[in-house]
Amino acid sequence: MAGRRRWSPEEILDTAAELLRTSDAESFSVRKLAAALGTDSSSLYRHFRNKTELLRAVSDRILVAAMDGYRPEGDWKQRITAMALRLREAFGRHPQLAVIWGRYASGGTGSRLFMEEVLQALRAAGLPDEEIPSRYHRITILLAALIASEAGIGSLTPTEYEQAMEQFRVAVLGADPDRFPALAHFAREIRPLGADRRAAYEEILAAHLARIEASIP
Repeated sequence: MAGRRRWSPEEILDTAAELLRTSDAESFSVRKLAAALGTDSSSLYRHFRNKTELLRAVSDRILVAAMDGYRPEGDWKQRITAMALRLREAFGRHPQLAVIWGRYASGGTGSRLFMEEVLQALRAAGLPDEEIPSRYHRITILLAALIASEAGIGSLTPTEYEQAMEQFRVAVLGADPDRFPALAHFAREIRPLGADRRAAYEEILAAHLARIEASIP
C-alpha cells in the first residue's frame, strides 16, 4: 500500500493561506489544515512545531511578496512610504493574515527584509544611531495597527459590510442633537471607518514621518 504523500513546507503554507482567507486565527487549526491536505497533524509538525510557528510563516510570506522587486528610491521618507504602501497592498489581498502579522510578528526572511530597509532609511535620514531602534519600533506599530484595522473591514462579507454601513447611518444621522450636539452638527460630513482608507493611511504615515524629520538635528 502506497504511503501518504509528503507535503513540502511551501505547499503546506499555500493551503494554510487559502484556509485563512475564509477563517481567522482562532478558528484555524493544524488539524483542519491536515484534513485539507489529506494527511494527519503529525506530518505537519515535522515542518512546524506548533500553530503559532505556522501562522508566523504564513504571514511572513506576505512580507516576502511585498518586498519582492522593491528597490530603494528617493529620500528616506519616500523609501518608507513606498514600503508601507507595498505592505498595505499585499495584506489587502489577504486581510486575515494582516491581523496575524500584527499579532505574531513573523521574524522570517520577509520581516528581516522590511526591518533592514526601514533601519537603513532612518539612517539615511540623519538620525543618531541611538534613536533609530525606537523610531523603527513606532513606525512598525503604526503600520501594523493601520493595516490590521483596515483588514478587519476588508474581511467583511458584502452583507456584513452593508449591515455595518446601515448601522453607521442610523447611529450618526439619527443622533439626538440634545445629547450629541457635535455629532448631530457634523453628521453629514462624518465618513464611515472604511471610507478613504488609502488617503487616511498615507496622511497618518506622512504626519508621523514629518514628526521624525522635525526632530533631526
